[in-house]
Amino acid sequence: MDTKELQLQPIENPYELFGTNDQNLKMIEKELNVSIVTRGGSIRIIGDEERVIQSARKIIVNLYKLIEKGIQIGLRDVTLAIQMEREGKGDYFIELYEEIISKNAKGKPIRAKTLGQREYVHAIKNHDLVFGIGPAGTGKTYLAVVLAVHALRNNLVKRIILTRPAVEAGENLGFLPGDLKEKVDPYLRPLYDALYDVLGTEQTVRLIERGTIEIAPLAYMRGRTLDDAFVILDEAQNTTEAQMKMFLTRLGFGSKMVITGDKTQIDLPKGVHSGLVNVEKILKNIPGISFIYLEEGDVVRHPLVAKIISAYKRQS
Repeated sequence: MDTKELQLQPIENPYELFGTNDQNLKMIEKELNVSIVTRGGSIRIIGDEERVIQSARKIIVNLYKLIEKGIQIGLRDVTLAIQMEREGKGDYFIELYEEIISKNAKGKPIRAKTLGQREYVHAIKNHDLVFGIGPAGTGKTYLAVVLAVHALRNNLVKRIILTRPAVEAGENLGFLPGDLKEKVDPYLRPLYDALYDVLGTEQTVRLIERGTIEIAPLAYMRGRTLDDAFVILDEAQNTTEAQMKMFLTRLGFGSKMVITGDKTQIDLPKGVHSGLVNVEKILKNIPGISFIYLEEGDVVRHPLVAKIISAYKRQS
């Protein structure tokens, strides 16, 4: 069995690198099938293949560099470091942490977590109309909300409008209790959650009361022209072709639109074509419009989520 020893300068708090109960190192051991032995600032990596040992070394060095920059790391960062190394993108790992998009309500920096997310963020900054297409967990909606709040804070827009089509995903909307708002709010909950994280609950509620932020079903957009606004259409795979055309033609002066969706999660009635699928063919080559495709590798939830998505993809 080959062995490789990696020497690191002693750090003030080794738990920052190793994690609670060495959880960070245990994840590297499990995912790369190596053994890691630590003593002080010395780390010894044991494995069957030189290539895998070198990958483990690179992952640890990258994580250590983050700590040297004063960035706290957790299992999500370890997962990302492993993922990028497997994809041959380990050299770009540190770059992702150098660009802060914004800060959340608690003052914690918000960064793109993958190269795909970074491309998505740059597309939104540089285009008035962006389509973010990919599976759940890739940060499509959350990052769009972050950038919308950033634009509002910097007076680039006067208001934020968030909308989704109210399409049942196996449930019956008519049987839900309450008035129309109470029936529809559960479908808009992910948008509220993103705002609460970025702005905090109190400020979100205040801005909604003032009309600076509007969260409404897609049907409420008909007949309006949306000037000086950052408009996000979420779950766009559940729009009809007519709804998509209606929404896109609401774009006004000084506005920016982001449309997000997952083409594998269409809940429209049988025989009804998705506006998101259709719009790709129609607008694909129009200058000023950007289509960004996020993949399983851009999932930043629990490591199992990407594996689940991949398994379902193999079945289809």
